[in-house]
Amino acid sequence: MSEHLMVFPDRDDADRIAEDLRDEGFTEVRVVREALAGEDDSEDHEWAVHVREDMVADESTAVAQGLRERFAALAEEHDGWYDPDPTTRA
Repeated sequence: MSEHLMVFPDRDDADRIAEDLRDEGFTEVRVVREALAGEDDSEDHEWAVHVREDMVADESTAVAQGLRERFAALAEEHDGWYDPDPTTRA
């Protein structure tokens, strides 16, 4: 299983990207609101797209590397950031 997290400042971008990835057939795609640490204002948040793909069992393969590169580029293109291993987030 392969998991990825892309974080975007704009909800519309996150929703659109998640919909495209669902249409492509990824195992699970979710949009999650990420509150910024220490911020009380409800407007201070980012939107994360969490992707899980069961068909990628070995993270060392070219397919897994291709997914990481693709998701990193998507995040950068939309002024976001990419976490290649969201399972280690606190």
